[in-house]
Amino acid sequence: MKPATDPKQDFLVIERVTKEFEASDKDGKSIRVIDGVSLSLKAGEFAVFLGPSGCGKTTLMRMAGGLDHPTSGEVRLAGEVVTGPDRRKGMVFQAYSSFPWLTVLGNIRFGLKYRHDVDAAEKDRIARHYLKMVGLEDFADFFTNRISGGMRQRVAIARTLAAGPDILLMDEPFGALDAQTREFLQVQLLEIARAEGKTVIFVTHDVEEAVFLADRIFMFSARPATIIEEIDVTRTLGARRVLETKQQQDFFRLRNHVLDLMRVQARKTEEIFRPEAVGE
Repeated sequence: MKPATDPKQDFLVIERVTKEFEASDKDGKSIRVIDGVSLSLKAGEFAVFLGPSGCGKTTLMRMAGGLDHPTSGEVRLAGEVVTGPDRRKGMVFQAYSSFPWLTVLGNIRFGLKYRHDVDAAEKDRIARHYLKMVGLEDFADFFTNRISGGMRQRVAIARTLAAGPDILLMDEPFGALDAQTREFLQVQLLEIARAEGKTVIFVTHDVEEAVFLADRIFMFSARPATIIEEIDVTRTLGARRVLETKQQQDFFRLRNHVLDLMRVQARKTEEIFRPEAVGE
């Protein structure tokens, strides 16, 4: 189910985007969280937004999904200006967003509720296809409050994919999971993204996760966010990743480079929020 989009063309374009939030009091100044960011992605590319907490990377992802709007600049998906959410833009968040009154299969079927391009029989086939893809066939009839957090996150991914999105937007989806489950889902996500030809934006502040998953990493500065470096991970590690990739010297070198960038921006973030000392 690869998107019918020319891979040579820019699929997602973020052009000179700035975002400001108004202060809560009438006399307060607005707060700029994103400052003139521009980037573009090809169809099928896996991009990671990496940066310190509070830098604006999630806000930019939300604007790509139409959940928020730029103060200036614009976001275009497949040539159309993004004005709001729709099923072309699938989102997976850190919280386990499943419906406990539905079974695992029922949750995945729910992703097809607003698809009017397929009939009931095809919806069932699609739901079972993604149920199998995330390895939960044996749990199809389980209610989601009876399965683990990692399984519930797999349900959320399957439900989102069943809706047929052109782009998958993921906001720290594995952040609440234990290390072993997190690694398993990282590998599974890469396999799914490649098999489905999905364009992915993945937000994280975990350096090792970013290096393992990304075709390209966009490294964000402390607030207001700008892109301080664009890192072509595929050029260094290749397109295919397995857990053993994390043991390669090239992986260590790239991880350490990105970690150094992250530490600098984290220190700048601490300075932004540091209370002023008396007398300064």
